[in-house]
Amino acid sequence: MVKHKHMDLPIEGMHCASCVLSVNKTFGKIEGVEDVDADLASNKLHITVDTKKISYEEIERLVKNLGFEIHSDEMTIRIQGMHCASCTMNVENFLIRLDGIFDVKADLTAQNARIRYDSSKVSLDEIEKVIESLGFELLGVEGQSEIDEEAIYQHDLKDKLSRIIIGLIFSVILMVLMFSGWDPLMGLSHAIHEATGLHVSSMGLLSLLVSIAPFLYVSLPILKAGINGLMHKNLNMDVMYSMGILVAYVSSIFGTFGIVLDHTFMFYDSAVMLPSFLMIGRYLEARAKKRTSDSIRQLIGLQPTVATAIEMDENGEIISQKEVSISDIVLGDLLLVKPGEKIPVDGDVVGGESYVDESMINGEPIPKVKRDGEEVFAGTINQDGVLHIKAKKVGKETVLSNIIRLVEKAQSSRPPVQKFANTIVTYFIPVILTIAIAVFLIWYFVLGETLLFSLTCLISILVVACPCALGLATPTAVTVGVGRAAEYGILIKNGDTLENAGQIDVAAFDKTGTITEGKPEVDDIIVYEGSDDELIRLAASIEQNSTHPIAKAIVNKSKELNLDLYQTDQFENIAGKGLKAEIESKELLAGNMALMKAFDVEVSTDAADKYRELESLSKTIIFLARDKHVKGLVSLSDKIKANSKRAIDELHKMNVETYMLTGDNESTALTVAREVGIDNVNAGILPENKLDIVKKAQSGNTKKVLFVGDGINDAPALTQADIGVAMGNGTDIAMESGDIVIMEGDLENVVAAVQFSKKVMRRIKENIFWAFAYNTILIPVAAGVLYPAFGITFEPALAGLAMALSSVTVISLSLMLKRYVPEIKKVKN
Repeated sequence: MVKHKHMDLPIEGMHCASCVLSVNKTFGKIEGVEDVDADLASNKLHITVDTKKISYEEIERLVKNLGFEIHSDEMTIRIQGMHCASCTMNVENFLIRLDGIFDVKADLTAQNARIRYDSSKVSLDEIEKVIESLGFELLGVEGQSEIDEEAIYQHDLKDKLSRIIIGLIFSVILMVLMFSGWDPLMGLSHAIHEATGLHVSSMGLLSLLVSIAPFLYVSLPILKAGINGLMHKNLNMDVMYSMGILVAYVSSIFGTFGIVLDHTFMFYDSAVMLPSFLMIGRYLEARAKKRTSDSIRQLIGLQPTVATAIEMDENGEIISQKEVSISDIVLGDLLLVKPGEKIPVDGDVVGGESYVDESMINGEPIPKVKRDGEEVFAGTINQDGVLHIKAKKVGKETVLSNIIRLVEKAQSSRPPVQKFANTIVTYFIPVILTIAIAVFLIWYFVLGETLLFSLTCLISILVVACPCALGLATPTAVTVGVGRAAEYGILIKNGDTLENAGQIDVAAFDKTGTITEGKPEVDDIIVYEGSDDELIRLAASIEQNSTHPIAKAIVNKSKELNLDLYQTDQFENIAGKGLKAEIESKELLAGNMALMKAFDVEVSTDAADKYRELESLSKTIIFLARDKHVKGLVSLSDKIKANSKRAIDELHKMNVETYMLTGDNESTALTVAREVGIDNVNAGILPENKLDIVKKAQSGNTKKVLFVGDGINDAPALTQADIGVAMGNGTDIAMESGDIVIMEGDLENVVAAVQFSKKVMRRIKENIFWAFAYNTILIPVAAGVLYPAFGITFEPALAGLAMALSSVTVISLSLMLKRYVPEIKKVKN
């Protein structure tokens, strides 16, 4: 791998000399940064780094923490031909050398590579040249070209299967010939001896003639890859396989003609059987790897390709309808969805009523009834009624498309444990080559064994010692685990999150919309001046400018009363306190007691007593003041989610400490905390206080903190936390800030996400154990340690079969995650 990499990263957000100084000073302290120069004029971060000490993701995170953004291009290319950990490492190591490429993540399971780059500096043609020089094929860029994955997959399987069949048939023929004693070429071998003086084995000559065509046919892909690896001075598994296969075959040829070796060196059957078994392993891997990506293919399959567009008259009657392609739908189009059809876009229901199955989006099996004004999502299934939908999000902007992008990105990411596997793979092949040669020399020159036995040990070690299983251990488990979590409506964004989520010490929660339903309703209207309707009219007039759940509840109340709202001016959101605006040139305030004090509004004893009374009932109270006089107050209540207590109880069973952080009043917060069992409560706090509390809970990075929120004001805390969990029924900003997105806003799924993390990481460790176990047990056997005491040797062909089984074992263990059900879901069921 390139140790020192220079990058010119496009950076956005720097606007003064102090910004430049801040960037240079921060990166100047980071280990692994050799040189840094932030350029304000070109908006570029010129940086040289030691890629073994700092990754692109770490650079990006540091820039983001400073308040800036790195804007690089991103594409995912499909590659054919990668079949082991060495292959993916080669793709990464050679592509990263291109100027303009910042980061490469090759995925063995998905057969692709995600590249972050500067399109003004590097082209797809340059990338393709590197890919082809490594012996692989660039199939295209995902999303830019049509790639018939099923056809490619079937063609690959057919090719491997034909080589396996030919190889095994001729292996059997060669074995039968060697044991039959049939010798039709004795005359020819005698003639060769007379002409050249070589003592030719007639059986060896027959075996050579029978084996040469099938040997080349079966071995060609492996030999080509091995030669290509040597040309790039790159030791990979194909080099080792090629060495093992060629040593067996060339030894057989030498033995046939009596050159250096005698007629006992007849490996023809093994030389054909060996690549056949290797091909069996790759065939089984290809089938298993396809199954690991089933979840993402199922999600992609949810996207309908056509829809029915309609036109309606003023009375809501359909006057025309036609079938259109999904790509032709634009915002505002009206669409007809019949029973049993998939909803083609995200939109609002403008006619009809039906139950809609949204399990593919949120993991909840119970269909939801959809009526006028309610939101529906692309890919969900209309069940029993006709719906008229107005398109609100189309194409790549739909929730389903975002889910697919998140899952694809997560499946190609790697948890930190993968670094350990990569380090092992880097040193593995040179060490095995050294061991194989050393074993050969010891048996032949030191212990005096036959050359035949010594060569057999050499070939067996080269073949059985494969790091393929080690390379598959992490990506297959991540791919299956992330896909399985997505089926429950849990979107885990990256490998770091997957590894860290199961190690949390503290879980902190926002209250409204997270522990509670986030749908408060107006309970009490207390009026001191004017009427109930006038108080609600004033409150709704100012609250209509806000997206907060409390604001929506008050506005909905005004709609129930059919009230016309005032026009407001000079609107201002006072963080953590309430709202301020002007109506008919008079100042209007709507908020909590802190807002009244901040603007010197006198609160009467009666109003203060009423405030405390309602607060003791766990209600949220909004004062309404006009021109420094309290006109009245409105109380609202918000139900606690049914499964909040169970979720908190499960976290406590995992020895996780819990916090609740809310801007609501202390009395309400304490009541909610008592009901659900929260350990620590911080009430009446501002958004920046949430950030500070999360930092404090991290105890100087000695504790891992998970924060759960759903609002814009939660974004800073979500970003600061080790694991940010955004409730998917919240805002897009919260979803963007979170490391995990819970689609249904179900607190139970927060616990399920932690349990998924623990399960997948445990499976990765099991995979790595078995990958090592095969090598630890079989390399000594292949080296002949059992031969002196038991006379047991490890034939090269059996070594090839064992190598194949190691990879299949690891993939099979990963596939078992497809049936995993989180413990909290088992209790529920």
